Amino acid sequence: MVTFALMIKSAILSLLFLLLGCNVFSQNTTFSISGKVKDNKGGLPGAGVYLSGYKIATVADNDGKFQLPNLKPGSYDLLVQMVGYLPYSKSVIISDKSVQVDLLLKENTVQLNEVTIRADPNRAKYIKQFTEYFIGTTPNSKQCKILNPQVLNVDFDVTKSLLTVKTTEFLIVENKALGYRLKYMLDYFEYNSRTHIIYFSGHPFFEELKASNAKKKKYIEARETAYYGSSQHFFRSLYENRSKEEGFLINKIIKTPNPNRYPESIINENLIKIKTLPEKTGIRKVAGKIDPGLLEFWTKQKEMPRFIDKFSRAEVNPDTLVHDYNNNLKWINYTDALCIQYTKEKESLAYSQTGFWIYRPLDVPENEISIANHTTQDPIRFYANGGIYDSRSMLYEGYWAYEKVGDMVPMDYIPLIRK
Repeated sequence: MVTFALMIKSAILSLLFLLLGCNVFSQNTTFSISGKVKDNKGGLPGAGVYLSGYKIATVADNDGKFQLPNLKPGSYDLLVQMVGYLPYSKSVIISDKSVQVDLLLKENTVQLNEVTIRADPNRAKYIKQFTEYFIGTTPNSKQCKILNPQVLNVDFDVTKSLLTVKTTEFLIVENKALGYRLKYMLDYFEYNSRTHIIYFSGHPFFEELKASNAKKKKYIEARETAYYGSSQHFFRSLYENRSKEEGFLINKIIKTPNPNRYPESIINENLIKIKTLPEKTGIRKVAGKIDPGLLEFWTKQKEMPRFIDKFSRAEVNPDTLVHDYNNNLKWINYTDALCIQYTKEKESLAYSQTGFWIYRPLDVPENEISIANHTTQDPIRFYANGGIYDSRSMLYEGYWAYEKVGDMVPMDYIPLIRK
């Protein structure tokens, strides 16, 4: 079975309510983020300032000053876009007062100077791979289009089987399924074709596409479907202690070492020996020949899964799983992996025909199933809006790996109908 995993950085996330025990201010109290966008010479008029993960934005005035009003206490990521300058992001926390910040931009030397780029005959193939792994292959994803693929810098490291994609400009994605136009600041993207693990991180800003009332109704229906059952929905309901009521059932996946796989150290040792054979000496010097049979054996060993997954039927109680970290964050910590079923939706036919499908016991209903792997030693912290504090603390398999940017909604999205 081929396993895919996805992790999306959650630093883009937030609208967090800070609930003060003494209730110093009303929950309706709002604040602002203001400041100045500038470079080394002074203010930059016309710079676009956005809140990552939301639909809130403004433009700097003639002096480079800006203000984003009516914000509730919480953690935010500011994004700045200005022609001729590198995209910029800054984290800001609002507690009990408004915040002022200076945003210093750097010139985009790649954009300002003429650069000759060597043509890559494989670029089209790599862009296609990136699009599938970044936007996805769901029905919603198929209605998405990257409008400026020319800004992508792609590289494939053959020795590591690693595809990396970077950009010094905002990536523009048009989603005609959900009715959004995304400006996406891509921090990093990597896909390992050997392990089939995808990592990407970034900051999206959402804009509404213009549409008729009939079209808007279709957008709303599609957004509801995309939100319900998502990782954002799960962690938001977990924060509110409503995961079971919202339709989520949590079990454990017990990971045991694969008895058919050699230890990683032995596999690596043999691969190094095979690929670095010494020269044979005699009357003539002849390079040592690599044994293709041995190389194939140890390569297959490397590709085998390290663990065998076993579904545990014991249900995990959210009350014992979730703990308070501070006023803004809660945390969970666990060994092995969590298996999360969304019981209010069944797996789609399109999903079941992909490589993201994961094994389930025959008597387990065909609910949407995702596996959340814990990849660090530290607890997993998450916000009230469903965002994960540390993007690399989790890897997803199953349905959450299948749904990517093409099924993303803003972090302050509120469904109209509660399932």
